[in-house]
Amino acid sequence: MVAVFGVVYLGMFLGGLPKLKLDRSGVALLGAIAVIALTGQTAEHAARAVDVPTIVLLFAFMVLSAQMRLGGFYTAVTQRVAALPVAPRWLLALLLMVAGVLSAVFSNDVVCLAMTPLVARLCLQRGLAPLPFLVGLACAANIGSAATLIGNPQNMLIGSVLQLSFGAYLRQALLPVALGLALLWAWLVWAPGATLTADATPTATAGVDVELRPYDPVQTAKGLLVAGALMAIFLFTDWPREVAALVGAAVLLLSRRLHSAQVMGFVDWQLLLLFIGLFVVNQAFETTGLAAQAVAWMAGHGVHLAEPGVLLVAGVALSNLVSNVPAVMLLLPHLAVGDASGGAMLALASTFAGNLLLVGSIANLIVVDLAEKQGIAIGWAAHARIGVPVTLGTLVLLWICWQM
Repeated sequence: MVAVFGVVYLGMFLGGLPKLKLDRSGVALLGAIAVIALTGQTAEHAARAVDVPTIVLLFAFMVLSAQMRLGGFYTAVTQRVAALPVAPRWLLALLLMVAGVLSAVFSNDVVCLAMTPLVARLCLQRGLAPLPFLVGLACAANIGSAATLIGNPQNMLIGSVLQLSFGAYLRQALLPVALGLALLWAWLVWAPGATLTADATPTATAGVDVELRPYDPVQTAKGLLVAGALMAIFLFTDWPREVAALVGAAVLLLSRRLHSAQVMGFVDWQLLLLFIGLFVVNQAFETTGLAAQAVAWMAGHGVHLAEPGVLLVAGVALSNLVSNVPAVMLLLPHLAVGDASGGAMLALASTFAGNLLLVGSIANLIVVDLAEKQGIAIGWAAHARIGVPVTLGTLVLLWICWQM
């Protein structure tokens, strides 16, 4: 099991396995299959390792995000902001705020997928420098998604496993997230060498245009009503979040205009497989006792994983080694159920850490890929000039807020 675990997390680090056409989801799935085959356990026994509430919650919010995307909501919001006659710095501020707020409810990856083509086109049409707007979009989506326990997959996992209060987490996360977004905007506007206007007037866009969904007020209103109802349930009741979200997804699937196959086509099945595979592999590794021994050894040397400072460093380091979802899965078993402080620190630190490197977050890669289709290249160095200082700054702000 140790060898399987090592190979799987090597795949998480590399984004796949050398000379094989496997991505992270494929590696995790094959790792789970290897666990079942090598241990001789039944598929039913392996399935018990999966945290079903997390999978259900992820699926339900993928359906909700698909509804909003098919209804043209993200396109309409971005176009309206882009049409405002304001100076570039204030346009940037509005776009960052919109990306952050939407990501807190509808997932950072989906927001980046919907907004990037429009922001890229806006920059090319107005003669704005694409880099601060596009990298800023990815960073704002990551930061904003940390505000709630439904903003990104790792937060959903933390909230489900540790059984955290939605409202209590929101109150704890709101200040560092708001300060983080403000810091991002300030760095993009006033950093040494920063400029929001292009050196030359851009010509026609290159690459392939991305299809923009027409705005459908009925479908958008339906999605917003479900989203608003779920937020109210999460904030003011003790109903199981995954059950409420699943009911909301069922309401959205009852449609006379959107075929269920359309909605299901936007569900990220690969991410769900990644979670399932890692649950099985991690559970098998835990049975070896090596993880518990490592944590006990650290505690014997005065390093306690549940302490905020240690958790911050561990969350940031692991998130940039194996990505934030696998990192959270490795650290969660060593936190106690109901540990609101540890859960919030892990959620915020692992999410903020996604801005450090280009490969630190799927949202970053989505922005880079879609920008390239518009003829805009964003490399590692260009991203790092924004991502590294913003990440370090937001982590410092997080630590300061923690001491207040």
